[in-house]
This record gives sequence, C-alpha cells and structure tokens, in this order.
Amino acid sequence: MSKKDLSEQDICLRYITPALESAGWDKMKQIRTEYTFTDGQVIVRGNISTRGKRKRADYLLSYKSNVPIAVVEAKDNKHFLGDGMQQAIEYAKILDVPFAYSSNGDGFIEHDMESGRERELSLDEFPTPEELWSKYKHYKNIDTKEQEDIITESYHFSVGDKAPRYYQRIAVNRAIEAIAKGSNRLLLVMATGTGKTYTAFQIMWRLWKAGKVKRILYLADRNILIDQTIYNDFKPFEGVITKVKNRTMDSSYEIHMALYQQLVGQDGERVFEEFKPDFFDLIIVDEAHRGSVKEDSQWRQILEYFNSAIQIGLTATPKETKTVSNIDYFGEPIFTYSLKQGIQDGFLAPYKVLRVGLNVDLEGFRPYKGQTDIHGNEIEDREYNTKDYDRNLVIDERTKEVAKRITEFLKLNDRYMKTIVFCVDIEHANRMRMALIQENTDIVKDHPNYIMKFTGDDAEGRAQLDNFIAVNSKFPTIAVTSELLSTGVDAKMCKLIVIDKELNSQIMFKQILGRGTRIREEDGKTYFTFMDFRNVSRLFADPEFDGDPVKVIEVEGKDPIPPGGEDDGDQGQGDIGTGYEETEDGGDVMPDPPGKYYVKGVNVRILNERVQYIDIHGKLITESIKDYSKRHILEHYDTLDSFIKRWGTEAKKQAIIDELKDEGVLLDALREEVGQDIDDFDLILHVAFDKKPLSRAERANNVKKKGYLHKYSYVAQQVLNGLLEKYKDAEVLDFSDTKILELKPFTELGTPIKLVKEFGNKQNYIKAVKELEAMLYA
Repeated sequence: MSKKDLSEQDICLRYITPALESAGWDKMKQIRTEYTFTDGQVIVRGNISTRGKRKRADYLLSYKSNVPIAVVEAKDNKHFLGDGMQQAIEYAKILDVPFAYSSNGDGFIEHDMESGRERELSLDEFPTPEELWSKYKHYKNIDTKEQEDIITESYHFSVGDKAPRYYQRIAVNRAIEAIAKGSNRLLLVMATGTGKTYTAFQIMWRLWKAGKVKRILYLADRNILIDQTIYNDFKPFEGVITKVKNRTMDSSYEIHMALYQQLVGQDGERVFEEFKPDFFDLIIVDEAHRGSVKEDSQWRQILEYFNSAIQIGLTATPKETKTVSNIDYFGEPIFTYSLKQGIQDGFLAPYKVLRVGLNVDLEGFRPYKGQTDIHGNEIEDREYNTKDYDRNLVIDERTKEVAKRITEFLKLNDRYMKTIVFCVDIEHANRMRMALIQENTDIVKDHPNYIMKFTGDDAEGRAQLDNFIAVNSKFPTIAVTSELLSTGVDAKMCKLIVIDKELNSQIMFKQILGRGTRIREEDGKTYFTFMDFRNVSRLFADPEFDGDPVKVIEVEGKDPIPPGGEDDGDQGQGDIGTGYEETEDGGDVMPDPPGKYYVKGVNVRILNERVQYIDIHGKLITESIKDYSKRHILEHYDTLDSFIKRWGTEAKKQAIIDELKDEGVLLDALREEVGQDIDDFDLILHVAFDKKPLSRAERANNVKKKGYLHKYSYVAQQVLNGLLEKYKDAEVLDFSDTKILELKPFTELGTPIKLVKEFGNKQNYIKAVKELEAMLYA
C-alpha cells in the first residue's frame, strides 16, 4: 500500500510513534496519544442540551508526568508536512507547553513557542527528552539542581484519584516554578467550580514532599470551606493536619486549617502570636477577594505577622478598588482561568437567563397622598423601585408573585430541582420562605423541610446545609437565603438560582452565579437557569465580567468607583452592607431591623419575560432559538442552492447536523420551538430559507407516486418500500447502512445477505438506496 493511501492513524503507528521512541521518549511514561483535555462545551437550547467537540492533541510529550513539554499534531500523507502546525500551536498555547510539532509521516516541523522559530526535521532528528528539557530550563531560568528538584516533584496520586485537569496542572506548575525561583507572593484566579482547593492541595503537596515547606497554614472565612476541604481534597494529609478550634494553636501539627476569626478575636486578641513569626513556611489564603486583603483589616494582621512565609492568594474574583487590592498585596495573577473559559471547555455548566419583569419593578410604585402602610405609618411620597423593595418598602403581593413564578417554573420542569433564592436580607428571606410554602403546600404537608431558610441567625437551617448540598439528598429542595450561600457552598446539583435582590458588585454576582456552575452529567445536571427579578443580568454586559480584575475608574472630582456600582465592598447595594455582622462560622446575625413600610393591596403582575442563552463564544444571546439557528445556518450556507447541493452530495447527513451542532444549532430544540415534527432537511429549509415544509409521509408518498420502485424485483421493492416506511417513522437517516436490514420488517423478507443480492451486489444496493434518498429530497 502506498504511503499516500495510509490513514492518519496508520501514519502515527508506522512512522511518528517509532520516531519518538527512537529519540528516547518512553512510550509508557512520556508519550500520551490522543490526549483529550477538554470535555466539550455544553450547548443548551430550550430544555435540550448536548456536548460540542472536545479538544484533543494527537500527542502530548512530557519530561516528567507533571511537566508536559511538547505537542505533536499528525496528518495523513496526503497533507503537507506542516499542515498540522497551526492546530499544534493553538494546543501548545492552551496547554502552556513550549514546543509544537507537525508531521505527515515524512518528518517534522518544529515550532519553538519561546523564540518563534521554526525548523524542519527528518524522522530520525526528533529531539531527545533531555534536549528539550535543557531548552525548557533555559527558557524558564531554572538554574540550580534545587530548583529543578522542586519543579519536577510529582503530584499526589493514588488509585482512584482524579488527575489534574490541564488548567489545574498549569496553575500548579506556574506556582511551583515561581516559588522555586524565589517568589513569595502569588495570586491564582480560578472561576468558582474549577477546583481551587484541589489546585491548592497539589501545590502544598509538591512543595511539602520536595522539602521546600514544612509547616502550612490554610486560611478561610467560613467553616464549611474548612470542613469540606479537610475531609475531601486534603484527606492525604491525614495525621499531620488539624483544624484550629476555640482559638487554640497546636504546634505538633504541620498543616493548620483555620478561620480568620479563630486567629483574631473580636476583642483584638492576636491568637496567632502563640507561634513565632517564622513558624509557617507557606500560607494559602482562600477567597482572597474578601476581607483578608483590606489594609486595615484585623485579618490582614495574620499575613503581615507571618511575613516571611510564602503566601498564595486564591480567588474567583480578584479585586482592585479604592480600599481593597489583592493585586497590590499578592501581585498580578500568575494564572487566570475564567468562567467563560470553563464553560467553553465544558468543565462548567452554562446557564440560561430568565429575566422576569414585574409591573411595579418596570413602572415603579408611588403612594397616593396620605397613604399609610399596614402599621399606620404614612409612606413618604416619592417613587419607589427595585432598589427600595424589601429594603425601604415591602409590597406583600410582590413577594407572593415572585414565589408564584418560581413555583410555576419548578412545576413545569422539576419540583425537586435544587434551588437557591437570594433575598435582600434575613427578614425578606423569612417572608419569601412563607410565600413559597403557601405555593407548595401539597409537598410541604408531607415534607416540611422541602423549603428551608439558610441564614446566619437560623441554626436549624444551617444544620440542614449538608443535606441541601448532598447529590443524593432530595430535601431540602429550595434554599432561601440572603448571604450565607453566596460563597463556598459546593451545591453540585443546584439547577435554579433566583435573584430577588439588588446587586451592583461584580464580585458578589460571580460568587452567586458560581453556585450553579458545577456539572453532574451522570445525575442529569448539565446546565442551570438564572431567574432574575431585579435586572441583575445587566452585569453580564459589563466588559469586566469574564474574570479580569475589577479596575479602578477615576472620576474627576470624586473618589474612584468600580464599574457597575458605587460601593467597593464585596456585597454591593442590598447585601451585608445593611449591617449584618459575620459570626465565627461565617454566617450573619440579625441587627435591629431598619425602618420599612409594609404595603398590601397592590396589583402586581408579570409584564414580560425574556430568555437568554450562552452561545459557543461565551456571549449572552437574547434572540429566539429560531432566529439564532437561522443566522448560523446562513453563515454556513448563504443560498438555498448551496445547502441543497451539500445535502445531496454528503454521504453521511449526520456530518451536516454535527457541523451545525458545533455552532450551537440544535435541531431537536429548533424542531420543538417550531412546533412541527418534520425531517431535518425540511426543518432547515423552513427556518433558514422560509420554505414550506413537507411531512415525511408526503415525501415518501411522492417517491411512490413516481413509480420508481417498479423497476426492481418484488423483494427489492419490498426492501425499498420498507426503507420509506422507516423514514416516515423518523427512524432512518443513513440509508446506506446495511445494519437496518437486521430489523423488522426486513428480517421477514430474508437475511441481509439475501436481500442485498436481490439488487445484484452490495454496490448496486448502495446505488439504489442513494437514488431513493435523492428522490426523497428532490
């Protein structure tokens, strides 16, 4: 067989893999073939979701298992030597490796990512592992044996463990390399749900095993962050790890997990001074966007006291405002993995946004002259809007209408869908809980914990938090909160997030959104819905949304303010700024209630709703599924003739459908919106080119009327007629697949071999069914 006739897989087996092994690359330890490094974006249209293409490198070469160093992209020999180079460079950039290669089996083209140079190599000139490692060390300024030993220290891994995802590996390696070369203040930015604590564990493990650090302090601001971490990601540290309790430090342990509040008492007690300033070698600061980075914060005292330690900040939302700067403290992020990237890679769940517009929200509320509230207090005469509702003015019917709409959504989709409802404050959460109970009494009468309030003042609710988070626990189903569930709660099965509070802070917005971004495909969770009653979804349009730091905006004559609001705290208008104080466990306690007007008898109704989706480029789209699909179909086929020609010449129609799916066009969702059960061909003609569709039965009958079947033998006619009937029942797409002959009614006519012989041979059979298919779509 000619080399030109070999498949890409054969080229790999016969030429590329042997060339790599001849250069000294270990097939078992250093060569990974068909290395898949993303899961494929989840594409959602209507209530239907599917996966896009996964990214996969033909070869990933590693000096050590934790240090990938080169990507090789292969092509068959009909391609030129460098035809795979652009893809190899793209993958090398994503995977953070310095060398990219392309090959068609004749040799290699090498692209040096650091210098930008390219050169051609014969098959026997591929560099050895040591040659590439030497260049790698030069580029990375790895000068000493000590640095090399730290950088090449292995990950923790035991049978059954998860391996680091590609971006986690990059984050760990960049941190290890920076520390090995003397850096002692680092910032890692990783979207909620992408495994910050697992990444932190691997950094700690490798530095600890390499002997670079011995004693480690892990700081967080909520008990649940500590407890989840100790028993999950940090379990391999069992025996040397402890949680600081009752403000008591125990120097016999090497790994200390602590709340800031345990180390700094409310009376200013500096518990951490029980240890000498040089006691800890490494400090990990979880949720580094919160109070720990404020210069005047008591918590900051801890970091400044242990100043000699290496300190790493972890955050999903870096912060840079007038009073808070974790970039000023930790430095620019050494690695960022954004929400958008996580969704595009398929590691995070995408979302659809349901924007609900109530009349009192869109039109405002103004009391009539002398109007009093239910307590007899005269209401101040001004126009009230969503910034006032449940803060200054409570409209009883508004709360009930929100609860009613939430319940309608659940009834339409899944009554037991894990849901978090974010309210203005604890008092609002109490009223929302009651309103939801009134709408769901049919379940609540048998399961009182179907709806529960989770706030800092409610011990019963906090006691049920583990059950709400648990994947296999049905109750509680609906969690009503104000702040407690906004960060650090790993609610993997949360499919509905409801916002009924004002938000101006991108920080809090991302944290709340992060409650739904976990994917549990095996349990039916591939996306979530963001139900918005306060136009919080406007923050999606902020250019800073994707994960870059919130920049300081200088306004002449005024103090700097962050985009989207006038506050520079984490919570924004309507959050903890109302006066709630954090307790040691990270909850909040209720202060004296502020003055509010309570109004009843207001006509509240929904004026409009709008559904938005995330497209394949991470942008929020408002247009209907039909409009979106039409636009993207026309990007592929600008004329009706071009589409019909492609449909007629494409041997496998599924290839066309898959191409459209990769652009976010899901034909099943489109068919559902159009409301007609028609063939894919007619669906595309109808939506994209405004053609009247034919039913499958009409197309099949048109073929029969033409008398096409009569030129074949009786049995052959029965076979073709059977194919038409299968088509009418929407069971056939690939007519040439002879496996269909193994099904009824064909088995009643004879074996597949016998039926094919009725056409003379297999080639004639395929020709006959292709002609049948062409007549169907004529």
